[in-house]
Amino acid sequence: MAQAFIADLHLTMERPEAVALFETLLVAAVGRIDHLYILGDLFEYWIGDDGGREPEFAPVLAALKNATARGLPISVMHGNRDFLLSEGFAGMTGCQLLPDPYRLDLFGTPTLLSHGDALCTDDIAYMAMRRQFRDPRWQAQVLARGIPERMAMARALRAESGTATGSKTETIMDVNADAVRALLRQHGLQRLIHGHTHRPGHYHLGSTDGTLERVVVGDWYEGSSLLVAGPGGLRLTAATDLVGAVAQVMGR
Repeated sequence: MAQAFIADLHLTMERPEAVALFETLLVAAVGRIDHLYILGDLFEYWIGDDGGREPEFAPVLAALKNATARGLPISVMHGNRDFLLSEGFAGMTGCQLLPDPYRLDLFGTPTLLSHGDALCTDDIAYMAMRRQFRDPRWQAQVLARGIPERMAMARALRAESGTATGSKTETIMDVNADAVRALLRQHGLQRLIHGHTHRPGHYHLGSTDGTLERVVVGDWYEGSSLLVAGPGGLRLTAATDLVGAVAQVMGR
């Protein structure tokens, strides 16, 4: 069967229509795809696994648990909004946490998966913030605080991120081509699938090793980007088109 990839859903109960669409996608995916990969930012924010039992997160966690219980393998990669996901989340949902980057043999083509934010090296301010957020000591200090305080921190960071993004150029917020080449060269691969930039599409880069392919899965703020892979290739579409996309890549 086919495999599917989504990223940057930024789910929150402030956007119930996106949560409902995600629930619908999971129901449709059971029995139709072999594996669902979520390449970061499943949630708009995640305050730690002990906060996962807050009502804010309950519908998404229940939908994931129901899907994995019905036999759908789901792997989740950390994003820049839900970097505090840990084994408690995996236990609550039955999902597997993936390292970033992650190598996958995708229907005969070795492929590298990543959230993508580590490749935005032109954004110096963001890269410094990313190093702080991924520092285990900083994370431990945050997780030692109470849940209400962490919720307030998450909301403040969301507001700060929105302000900062509005003042940056599109070029700065996109991945750096040399960083992509270096990452693929390091792993000896020629194809990368990632999210984060919210710019869905197929992109090609020239290199001394030949043409490199970069496939970007878009966000769910306005659309519902979905990448489906099968023996017949890749199809980048909307989550509402899962059934048709699977039929196409499987040659049915």
